[in-house]
Amino acid sequence: MYSSKLRALILASIFTAITAILAQLQVQLWVVPFSGQTLAVGLTATIIGSKLGALSMFGYLLIGLIGLPVFSGLSGGPQVLVGPTGGYILGFIATAYITGFILEKTSFNFRMALIANIVGMFVTLAFGMTQLKFVAELSWSAAMASGVYPFLIVGIIKAILASWLGIMIRNRLTKANLL
Repeated sequence: MYSSKLRALILASIFTAITAILAQLQVQLWVVPFSGQTLAVGLTATIIGSKLGALSMFGYLLIGLIGLPVFSGLSGGPQVLVGPTGGYILGFIATAYITGFILEKTSFNFRMALIANIVGMFVTLAFGMTQLKFVAELSWSAAMASGVYPFLIVGIIKAILASWLGIMIRNRLTKANLL
């Protein structure tokens, strides 16, 4: 049917597209908007693993970098990636890889997926906070207060969703011999 390399490329591309779509889902809570981007990163890593997950996020980053409006709020271009919140997006590659890696080295079940997705959430937040600190010229405590704390509760909810949906979808795709 398809070679394994072609299948991998198709899977990574599908999850790049899913990330671009979920990025447009936005909810305004408190003072910061929340998008579906990080949910998509967790789903991607939980379903297709570390290498393909990271490849998918690299594709997402490249497509946005060249200016296609795939980032949240239909934004794109290098100015987004070098701006105060660009670190979160840059962290998606590492997040997908680390989340998928944890699952590959343990097991693809809800408990491990939740642990992996929470670790992944902190990876994304660390990248985002670091860039926010330097671009906005904030102290570390101010960067933590504005770039980490507001995202923790929603991040945990997204980790639960990514874990539950991701394991369910992965199991069905595996059973259908699509992974």
